[in-house]
Amino acid sequence: MEKEIDFVAIGDLVIDAFIRLNDAEIRQCINHERQELCISFGDKIPYESMQEIRAVGNGPNAAVAAARLGTKSALIAHVGKDVHGDGCIAALKKNNVDTHYVSVHDTIPTNYHYVLWYGVERTILVKHAAFPEIFPNFSTPPKMIYLTSLAAHTLPFHHDIVQYLIAHPEVKLVFQPGTFQIKFGTDALKEVYQHTFAFFCNLEEAKKILATEEKDVGRLLKMIHLLGPHIVCITDGMNGAYASDGMEAWFMPVYPHDAYERTGAGDAFSSTVSVALMMGKSLQEALTWGPINSMSVVQYVGAQEGLLSQEKLLKYLAEAPASYAPQPVF
Repeated sequence: MEKEIDFVAIGDLVIDAFIRLNDAEIRQCINHERQELCISFGDKIPYESMQEIRAVGNGPNAAVAAARLGTKSALIAHVGKDVHGDGCIAALKKNNVDTHYVSVHDTIPTNYHYVLWYGVERTILVKHAAFPEIFPNFSTPPKMIYLTSLAAHTLPFHHDIVQYLIAHPEVKLVFQPGTFQIKFGTDALKEVYQHTFAFFCNLEEAKKILATEEKDVGRLLKMIHLLGPHIVCITDGMNGAYASDGMEAWFMPVYPHDAYERTGAGDAFSSTVSVALMMGKSLQEALTWGPINSMSVVQYVGAQEGLLSQEKLLKYLAEAPASYAPQPVF
């Protein structure tokens, strides 16, 4: 039976196979814009360990984060009718995520990604299956829809989501675009941006989305606001995060920590801030929630094990140093 839900995440579900490398190096590209992971070509490369983590991806990570924080959470996604799909559904149920909208397909395999883990960072080899996307009929509209990474064939599905939002204006849309959604461009997703309540991306993604070399985060926030989102958040890794409601903007530092493995830090931040906003918190208060879940996630392998309950998150918040607070930008 369909249950009433608060938070619905939409995003491809995958299995991540973490392969820990110990014989590699990081090189800076000539233009210093990015780094490259380098291993010997045509050689046998030793690895330290392999760990398989089920039911992850931007959407599933957000759904699990919301469930851990105490909301009624569901996921719209797809799996194959295979052992990997069975394991993913079991993992979601274990995390109290409603799987009513997870479709099972006979002829399409469950998405499986390989994560090359070196140091605290990772490089992910991805392949998204072309699952058929159909927007479901909810008996009761959710409070929030969290739209994130989908495959390259899903552009028409985004228009279906917009039509649902037009019919149900009380539903708040959060948009955390994935690789293919960024490649679609802002013109193709114009209506999605216009109906977005809260938008999340990192600094490099913001420049790609806007097709600009602008480096001033304050200007980037304003430029994304012009696309339509009411709230805009831009993260900058260990340098912290920036957020604006169109009238005021704040810088939020990271919660002090040492990282073990960084997968899922951005998802933890974005989904946690979103849930706090859904609960009625101000943007400033919501910003203090996000980095705490990010801090916890990077203490573990994978994007979900470290996600916190609301009780544990608030305990970290109560114990935070005085410097851990939003600072005005404009």
